Amino acid sequence: MVFIGIDPTAGKLPFVYAAIDKDLNIVGIGHGSVDDIMAYVAAQSEAFVGVCAPRRPNQGFMADETYRQKLKPVPNPGRWLDFRVVEYLLRQHNIRLPRTASKEEDCPGWMRSGFQLYQRLESLGFRSCTELENERQYGEIYPHASYCALLERIPFAKRTLEGRLQRQLILFENYLNITDPMRIFEEVTRYKLLKGILPFDDLYSQEELDALVAAYTVWHFAMHANNTTIIGEPKEGQIILPVTELKDRYT
Repeated sequence: MVFIGIDPTAGKLPFVYAAIDKDLNIVGIGHGSVDDIMAYVAAQSEAFVGVCAPRRPNQGFMADETYRQKLKPVPNPGRWLDFRVVEYLLRQHNIRLPRTASKEEDCPGWMRSGFQLYQRLESLGFRSCTELENERQYGEIYPHASYCALLERIPFAKRTLEGRLQRQLILFENYLNITDPMRIFEEVTRYKLLKGILPFDDLYSQEELDALVAAYTVWHFAMHANNTTIIGEPKEGQIILPVTELKDRYT
């Protein structure tokens, strides 16, 4: 079984993917077109795929007053009308994520790429892992939320050096078989710093780190389902988180 994370990279090509096995060894990581990545996925007889994008546009549940009254906390009148349920619920924990519009044409390019990615996966026989068991399953992942849950606080911005170091360390501390990023500091010398020679070859890019945590999150779901949190409305889209429960608020 292979666990694959795919990051649409905010709509910038190429996409990034990362694949790990059940023992948390990396078996593949790279960049490519949607066709390249689908060819890699199609070659796997049994796989879980974590996609770093919404499954579909919001389906209007947050505009349904009867539905809103079932939520905890109940949304304030007139607010959160054009959000997905999962986006509202995660924001109550101070985990902010982009709003998904109700019309596909109003969604940013990376979301539309994600919608197409799910369609391609379903054409290969993949089904949502939160809805039924299948040899080929996919799940929606929001990397920032996974990192918040694992770290138990809001991490540094992912575009910064400290944010990349922190995210790689989180994955390393959770037994993913990758290089300990703290080794980088052992190799930094006065001479190398003055010459601009920095040992960052073993530090993953922000897109690769997002793909890796997506792969790790679906691995966690497959191997430790009872210690996994699933949040959101099944008919609209649910996000998987690699922890037993969420903190009330992340700071």
